Amino acid sequence: MNLTEEQIERYSRHILLKDVGGAGQEKLLQAKVLIIGTGGLGAPAALYLAAAGVGTIGLVDGDTVDLSNLQRQVIHFTADVNRLKVESAREKMEALNPDVRVVTYPERVNKDNIAAIIRDYDFIIDGTDNFPAKFLINDACVLSGKPFSHGGILRFDGQTMTYVPGSACYRCVFNAPPPKGAVPTCSEAGILGAVAGMLGTVQAAEALRYIIGKGRLLTNRLLIFNALDMEYRQVNIRRNPECPICGEHPTITELVEAEQPICDLRSRYHA
Repeated sequence: MNLTEEQIERYSRHILLKDVGGAGQEKLLQAKVLIIGTGGLGAPAALYLAAAGVGTIGLVDGDTVDLSNLQRQVIHFTADVNRLKVESAREKMEALNPDVRVVTYPERVNKDNIAAIIRDYDFIIDGTDNFPAKFLINDACVLSGKPFSHGGILRFDGQTMTYVPGSACYRCVFNAPPPKGAVPTCSEAGILGAVAGMLGTVQAAEALRYIIGKGRLLTNRLLIFNALDMEYRQVNIRRNPECPICGEHPTITELVEAEQPICDLRSRYHA
């Protein structure tokens, strides 16, 4: 192993696992993971990836911390209100693990910048809170051949799936963003804070398992849970040969953006 004595102690519980070991930990230290959105999903994912020793972690978010975020976005503290989320998160991650290099992008992804942002990363985590961004991330990852973890939460519910080239993508399941008004807006819906932590942690685990090359990823499966009744289920999905981006005759060959929903709640709902 090329680990220092301090790293052997820090990551000892990983190294003890036969499916990780020293070789797996070295893979983590050399890996690059990008988290788009440092809200409810991105916050726990960022903390666990930093703790695990993922060598480079990118954070993309153009927002500042709002008081209403603190109920679920556990990487941000009261003193961080009005700070850029990426800077607030970076500070906690570097304090947790100095092995980790955190790269910040204080901006929102769009069709013009996303390809360049994801280019150098091994795995992408979608921690965004709106359908246009989720479809944009899916399309960019499919066109760039990048694996990513999708996550979505609302009220007491969460869902997640993982895409790797060749598996079913987000559009294979959902095809296109829903019409305006079909899904509750931020002024109409709430979220149990722990639900965000539950799902963000699953997304972090997907990234870690992808990097070490062990276990069965959530590819061609949609994991759905309801925290009110604590019920989990899986739905098997298949790659759609008529999918507009990964199908046999794709109609989406360049990135486009759907219209972003407008939130009329002063304290803005973020995943």
